[in-house]
Amino acid sequence: MSLASQPLPRVAVLGATGFIGRALCAALDERGHGLLAVARKRPPIPLPGAFVAFDLTLDPPGGLAAILAAHRIDVIVNAAGGNWGLTEEQMVPANLGMVERLLETLEAMAKPPRLVHIGSVHEYGLFPIGTSITEDSPAHPSTVYGELKLRATRLITEAVRDRGLDALVLRLGNVVGAGQPAHSLLGVMAAKLAEGRTAGGAELSLMPLTARREFLHLLDAVEAVTAALAPARSCPPVLNLGLGRATSAREVVELLIEESRVPTRIVEVPAPDGSGPETEWHRFDMSATERALDWKPSRSLGDAVAELWAAVCPVGV
Repeated sequence: MSLASQPLPRVAVLGATGFIGRALCAALDERGHGLLAVARKRPPIPLPGAFVAFDLTLDPPGGLAAILAAHRIDVIVNAAGGNWGLTEEQMVPANLGMVERLLETLEAMAKPPRLVHIGSVHEYGLFPIGTSITEDSPAHPSTVYGELKLRATRLITEAVRDRGLDALVLRLGNVVGAGQPAHSLLGVMAAKLAEGRTAGGAELSLMPLTARREFLHLLDAVEAVTAALAPARSCPPVLNLGLGRATSAREVVELLIEESRVPTRIVEVPAPDGSGPETEWHRFDMSATERALDWKPSRSLGDAVAELWAAVCPVGV
């Protein structure tokens, strides 16, 4: 059977109601994959494919194994977890505990599905200006979220190395697009601009935001994940996923203001700790990802911001 005639893998998306999960479900359904959406609660807006309510932090791992077997799942994409809007205590089960339970589930299965896990650029910590981060760069996370995501990645890579698990971690940059989480920087700024659109103007209080970060269009992230479902060649256990460019958060906020066309006054405020402008950055070396997945980002941050704003304030509304 040729590659072209092989059936598409059946995919379970964990965290299907989240920012990335929902976009991924839409893309997989459009491509014709058999799809199982998994989340804690059934969403008010239905998702494509089959849906199962399952809490990865509380429900027994054996229950998930039975669900995956019943739906004949070939690949799991773990898009569950979170940072924005969660306390440090809530982050532990959401980003680490559920991965421990997921690995327990897979290791108990006779033929476990492939696992594609969504990691984070924050696993690396901050690097000096001019540094390109490879997958082998030392990881020294500077936040609780980054530390938990790194611990989850290490559990997965240990399972790959020691027990032969078929798995890949994609360390994503800061994803931007339609459906941006309300608690994120861009989500908060978009909400304030939407209010200002009605009021005739907005005032945004901004810290220096001079640190330069890796960003990525939501749809580019989704396309990379789909490329990782059944890659044409073997992959290392961890791959970076971003634009391969460092961009200041301030620049992205300014793109959002420009896209909104809302008259905006920016009030400069100092950083909370009084430390002044940040000087560290994130910039990925994307060469390993491009080789392994035969994928490159094709969309701009301007496109991402435009789609974010269009979802907040649709044309004609």
